[in-house]
Amino acid sequence: MKSLLQETKVIAVVGLSDKPSRPSYDVSRYMQAHGYKIIPVNPSCTEILGEKCYPDLKSIPVPVDMVNVFRKSEDCLPVAKDAVAIGAKSLWLQLGVINDEAHDYAQAHGLEVVMDKCLKIEHMINSR
Repeated sequence: MKSLLQETKVIAVVGLSDKPSRPSYDVSRYMQAHGYKIIPVNPSCTEILGEKCYPDLKSIPVPVDMVNVFRKSEDCLPVAKDAVAIGAKSLWLQLGVINDEAHDYAQAHGLEVVMDKCLKIEHMINSR
């Protein structure tokens, strides 16, 4: 886990909300404050956390290390397929997001996969 966090620099956040009260906003703001480049993926926003927002992963014009997913579990397989298509190195399904098919697809295509864990909590634990 620690090496994944150390190797990651750019995180695309699928389902990032522009509402500060939402967990996706809190986690992304925390990661941004700790030096990570956050790329919001939300088709209904143009900018979140001071960063240009993209409608989907395939629209992002720069390499992405990690795809962090704040979506319903049943919506994750297409996200996993897009993560593979853009050459991401890892797929992170947030706490409460569980999809074995998405996990297995991403893993079979060489991505490191974390499922049902909070990125902020894991960062806090592993950066001590």
